[in-house]
Amino acid sequence: MTGLAEVARDVYVLRYPKLDVNSTVVVGGHTTLVIDTLSTVTQASELLAEVRRVSALPVCLVNTHAHFDHFFGNSTLATAGTDVWAHEAAARAMVELGDVLQRQAVAGQSERDPAFAAELAEVVVVPANRTVRREHTLDLGDRDVVLRHFGRAHSPGDLVLHVPDADTVMTGDIIEQGAPPQFGDGYPLDWPDVAAEIRRLCGRYTTVVPGHGEVVDRIFVGLQHDDLSRLAWLIRDGHADGAPAATVAAESPFDLATSLVAVDRGYQALDGAFDR
Repeated sequence: MTGLAEVARDVYVLRYPKLDVNSTVVVGGHTTLVIDTLSTVTQASELLAEVRRVSALPVCLVNTHAHFDHFFGNSTLATAGTDVWAHEAAARAMVELGDVLQRQAVAGQSERDPAFAAELAEVVVVPANRTVRREHTLDLGDRDVVLRHFGRAHSPGDLVLHVPDADTVMTGDIIEQGAPPQFGDGYPLDWPDVAAEIRRLCGRYTTVVPGHGEVVDRIFVGLQHDDLSRLAWLIRDGHADGAPAATVAAESPFDLATSLVAVDRGYQALDGAFDR
């Protein structure tokens, strides 16, 4: 781990090597905001040590969505009275499905990294206690951070954060660098519209912190939006034509395994399996 890197004024990113996931720290006048808390007690403790290297202020947390690598560190960073923000759908999943999410995380890592799986099994799942429906502004003292839900994309409850005075946007896993979008519980037909909102939020020099990978910019967001849009139209056209999922996935701008998941999710939505 290389530690926090300042990407804008008093905005820092910790790019954690395990799963290549990003946590962002925004230092204000009376509060320090930590966006996404990593996966385990060990990881979150390292994150907290880095936070304390740049700020001694009380901490507020935001989880961009309810996937384990973005909120399982809550128990380490949250003390009594700490606000932990998430979209209402994400917070509901943390409360109602916390045990399920933990079992899935452990099972997903048990063969590839047994030690990591064991750490995940020891996590005390702490859900968000403050929720956002569409938009909320956090006052950190001398700067604001705007939390927005533009719709369903990578998950049912994605949040995008904007620090206007630092021209910085945090996207969670709606945007990823170094890996394709993950559609396991995503909404491939809605995702392009959400990516378009992020694109509109960005100016020429905006710093964009994705959920995973290197810090990017508006051009990168635009390219990912274009690829997501192409995939969504392929899914709609393929469904209308009765095309097999594998045929549609073969034309996708993403790799075949990723695209098969997306096409399956899109076909289910168009068939009415869940509210699209």
